[in-house]
Amino acid sequence: MPRRFNHGKLFNRRSTLPGRITAWFERKVWVQKMNNPLGVALLLMAALGVAYVMSSLDFTTGFVLYVMLVGAPLIVYCIFNVAFNIGLMLFVALMVPFATKFTSAPIGTLLDLLILIGAVGVLLRQIKERDWSFAKYPLSYMIIIWLYYNVMQVLNPYAESKLAWLYTVRSVAIQQVVFFIGAYAFRNNLKGALYIVKLIVVICFASALYGLKQQYLGFSATETAWVMADAERFQLYYQWNMMRIPSFCYDPTTFGILMACFSVFCLTLIVGGTPRKYKWWLALMMGCALWAMAFTGTRTAFALVPIGAIFYAGLILNRKVLLIGAALAVLGTGFVMKSTSSGVIFRIQSAFKPAQDDSMNLRLENQKKIQPYIQSHPFGGGLGSCGVWGKRFNPESELAKFPHDSSFVRMAVELGWIGLILYTLFHYFVLRTGLYYFIRCRDPLIKALYAGITSWAFMLAVACYAQEAILQLPMNVIYNVFLALLVTLKNFDPAFRVQEGEV
Repeated sequence: MPRRFNHGKLFNRRSTLPGRITAWFERKVWVQKMNNPLGVALLLMAALGVAYVMSSLDFTTGFVLYVMLVGAPLIVYCIFNVAFNIGLMLFVALMVPFATKFTSAPIGTLLDLLILIGAVGVLLRQIKERDWSFAKYPLSYMIIIWLYYNVMQVLNPYAESKLAWLYTVRSVAIQQVVFFIGAYAFRNNLKGALYIVKLIVVICFASALYGLKQQYLGFSATETAWVMADAERFQLYYQWNMMRIPSFCYDPTTFGILMACFSVFCLTLIVGGTPRKYKWWLALMMGCALWAMAFTGTRTAFALVPIGAIFYAGLILNRKVLLIGAALAVLGTGFVMKSTSSGVIFRIQSAFKPAQDDSMNLRLENQKKIQPYIQSHPFGGGLGSCGVWGKRFNPESELAKFPHDSSFVRMAVELGWIGLILYTLFHYFVLRTGLYYFIRCRDPLIKALYAGITSWAFMLAVACYAQEAILQLPMNVIYNVFLALLVTLKNFDPAFRVQEGEV
């Protein structure tokens, strides 16, 4: 009979004190992964050491050291987890406009860094995977054309400033790289896609709550000082004997449009295939969003809510939804016709009386005046020739003084009628993509998400006629993440895969 091997010999080192200490330490580190009192103690000791070192340094050096200690692990993690990188982009996109009211530091470059990190993460994976199917959609090709046209604007002979192009191309085109990062991250990651949708919902709800805080508890001292520091800015905020609330956004207009789109998005999820336990929460969020939107004083947002609701009702063609919508339309008509002394209600009513709106009539007159210039400049006057960057880099230019107000008008002036055609085609491809997949998908939740995202995109396309609805943060990043979801959510619908001939 063969002699049995004594496995205990493998652990003879435990018979001595050094051996037992070594075995105990290895168990704590390698087996338990420092998830124990030893790990907590070591972290506390390290934190105390770092705190002592930073307290002995000057502010600038200490801040740089802190950024390196926190930022380096985040950068590495963002490269290896693209979905987390997108979530961080959304958070930064929300905080950047808010933080600009407290500091003059160029914190907007942090978002550019995250976009660069996400793009690098995708490209590093493609060295091994060599699979570009995530970018092979009609919408993807349209975005690439749009990116190329905007980048080539640096050669526009009519452009008066290359710096104005550099500052403007970030928001108009470069941030659309987020679409490709998202399309890669969500292509086979339903959990990550739903995580990002939930994060967007939380971000919008937090914005609504903070906006209501500003309305009922007032602005902080720093926010008040920021508003009062510029006469033109104060004039924008204080209207109809009330302060318009911006929440985390840079201005009340962007916040109002964000709340209008978010409220209709919540409606689509309530009516759609969202689990019942979430419907009450979504109803609460929708109510808070509409409530906060009323105090933004943004007439474009007031008009967008019924426009988005009508679009959604026509999209699903549900009898109950149509009947409820018709009843609300009658009540809304009565509300608009009712006389009132409330500045908030009067502002809402004025959104549905464009013929009596002096600002709208002035915009139409300005558009007529600029038409000859647009017709004679097929490539426009160059990115950044209008608006803030035009006033900063070309203050004496006539285009810098032109109040474009609308995204479509701005594209026509800065990018010419060729750019306007491309921008219009871009919106067409977005809506076509959403409608195409909405009709063909059958999963209730995915279908509801397609309805919500497509309705959001339609509302923004309409809003672009009156405002720069997409170019401002956080709307820009949210919009591009939603475009990535438009081309990837169908991957998780069994009915769609069967229709496409997949097993």
